[in-house]
Amino acid sequence: MSQGTFKTFQDLDVWKAARELRQQVYALVKALPPEEKFNLASQMRRAVLSVTNNIAEGHGRYHYQENIQFLRQSRGSLEELLDDLTLCIDERYAPATEIKGIENTLGRVRALLNAYIRFLKERKAAEPGTLRETVATYTVDEEETF
Repeated sequence: MSQGTFKTFQDLDVWKAARELRQQVYALVKALPPEEKFNLASQMRRAVLSVTNNIAEGHGRYHYQENIQFLRQSRGSLEELLDDLTLCIDERYAPATEIKGIENTLGRVRALLNAYIRFLKERKAAEPGTLRETVATYTVDEEETF
């Protein structure tokens, strides 16, 4: 279980993990065959960038429900990326071990997103009528689905 206090989106464990995922995906994309440079490569870059962008944008909104919606968008982009990684396995664009490593990071990001969504929902419920978030602590202890 990890616990952290955050002030900017860059302090969030979920954003840090998503950044690591982005770095892994960008490295993979550089190794794709030439025929995939404009289609699959572009799609994968957009999907993984959407993950970090939506975490950042949601954090900047400060309203619980808006932030949660942006986090859900990030989660959707993760699933899109997972499908793209499946294509990379099917077409043997990279070693399966490399893809599995990226999938493991993706799973960690998903778990952190779910924990952050749960935290925001609980915080909102504990403060009825409060729209704006404040600096707070959240914990990650299990993967949940919403």
